Amino acid sequence: MTPLIQLIEIQPLPEFRIRLRFRDGTSGEVDLSRLAGRGVFSLWNERGAFERAVLRESRAVVWSEDVALSADSLYLQLTGKRPDEIFPKLRSVEPTHA
Repeated sequence: MTPLIQLIEIQPLPEFRIRLRFRDGTSGEVDLSRLAGRGVFSLWNERGAFERAVLRESRAVVWSEDVALSADSLYLQLTGKRPDEIFPKLRSVEPTHA
Protein backbone atom coordinates (compact mmCIF):
# COMPACT_ATOMS: atom_id res chain seq x y z
CA MET A 1 0.00 0.00 0.00
CA THR A 2 1.37 3.41 -0.98
CA PRO A 3 1.53 5.92 1.88
CA LEU A 4 -0.95 8.78 1.63
CA ILE A 5 1.71 11.41 2.27
CA GLN A 6 4.92 11.03 0.29
CA LEU A 7 7.79 13.42 0.79
CA ILE A 8 9.87 13.57 -2.38
CA GLU A 9 12.39 16.36 -1.80
CA ILE A 10 14.02 18.14 1.13
CA GLN A 11 16.46 21.00 1.37
CA PRO A 12 17.85 22.16 4.73
CA LEU A 13 18.00 25.95 4.96
CA PRO A 14 19.66 28.40 7.37
CA GLU A 15 18.24 28.99 10.85
CA PHE A 16 16.77 25.48 11.21
CA ARG A 17 14.28 25.79 8.38
CA ILE A 18 13.66 23.09 5.81
CA ARG A 19 12.12 23.27 2.34
CA LEU A 20 9.83 20.33 1.54
CA ARG A 21 8.08 19.01 -1.55
CA PHE A 22 5.44 16.31 -1.44
CA ARG A 23 4.13 14.06 -4.21
CA ASP A 24 0.69 15.74 -4.11
CA GLY A 25 2.32 19.06 -5.14
CA THR A 26 2.34 20.60 -1.68
CA SER A 27 5.60 22.45 -1.06
CA GLY A 28 7.02 25.11 1.19
CA GLU A 29 9.22 25.78 4.20
CA VAL A 30 8.84 24.64 7.79
CA ASP A 31 10.59 26.43 10.64
CA LEU A 32 12.04 23.87 13.07
CA SER A 33 13.95 26.40 15.19
CA ARG A 34 11.68 25.77 18.20
CA LEU A 35 13.16 22.25 18.40
CA ALA A 36 16.81 23.23 18.05
CA GLY A 37 18.87 22.57 21.15
CA ARG A 38 16.06 20.71 22.93
CA GLY A 39 16.43 17.05 23.90
CA VAL A 40 17.63 14.90 20.99
CA PHE A 41 17.55 17.98 18.77
CA SER A 42 20.63 19.31 20.60
CA LEU A 43 22.43 17.36 17.84
CA TRP A 44 21.67 20.33 15.58
CA ASN A 45 23.96 22.49 17.75
CA GLU A 46 26.93 20.68 16.18
CA ARG A 47 28.29 22.61 13.23
CA GLY A 48 26.73 21.37 9.98
CA ALA A 49 24.52 18.72 11.64
CA PHE A 50 21.20 20.21 10.54
CA GLU A 51 22.41 20.43 6.94
CA ARG A 52 23.11 16.66 6.89
CA ALA A 53 19.39 15.84 6.80
CA VAL A 54 18.46 12.98 4.48
CA LEU A 55 15.14 11.76 3.16
CA ARG A 56 14.47 8.16 4.10
CA GLU A 57 12.04 6.26 1.84
CA SER A 58 9.64 9.25 1.57
CA ARG A 59 8.49 8.73 5.14
CA ALA A 60 10.95 10.69 7.30
CA VAL A 61 13.64 13.34 7.38
CA VAL A 62 16.56 11.84 9.29
CA TRP A 63 19.59 13.44 10.94
CA SER A 64 20.80 10.47 12.97
CA GLU A 65 19.60 7.17 14.36
CA ASP A 66 17.91 9.12 17.19
CA VAL A 67 16.77 12.25 15.36
CA ALA A 68 14.04 12.08 12.71
CA LEU A 69 10.76 13.76 11.84
CA SER A 70 7.97 11.94 10.02
CA ALA A 71 6.65 13.09 6.67
CA ASP A 72 3.17 13.14 8.19
CA SER A 73 4.10 15.56 10.99
CA LEU A 74 5.98 17.82 8.59
CA TYR A 75 3.01 17.85 6.20
CA LEU A 76 0.69 18.86 9.04
CA GLN A 77 3.03 21.68 10.06
CA LEU A 78 3.38 22.90 6.49
CA THR A 79 -0.33 22.83 5.64
CA GLY A 80 -1.81 23.68 9.04
CA LYS A 81 -4.26 20.81 8.62
CA ARG A 82 -5.53 18.62 11.44
CA PRO A 83 -4.73 14.88 11.42
CA ASP A 84 -8.40 13.94 10.84
CA GLU A 85 -8.44 16.07 7.66
CA ILE A 86 -5.71 13.91 6.16
CA PHE A 87 -6.55 10.59 7.77
CA PRO A 88 -10.37 10.35 7.55
CA LYS A 89 -10.52 7.10 9.53
CA LEU A 90 -9.49 9.08 12.61
CA ARG A 91 -12.94 10.71 12.58
CA SER A 92 -14.67 7.37 13.06
CA VAL A 93 -12.60 6.25 16.04
CA GLU A 94 -14.58 6.42 19.26
CA PRO A 95 -12.70 7.76 22.26
CA THR A 96 -11.98 5.27 25.00
CA HIS A 97 -12.18 6.06 28.65
CA ALA A 98 -9.74 4.62 31.15
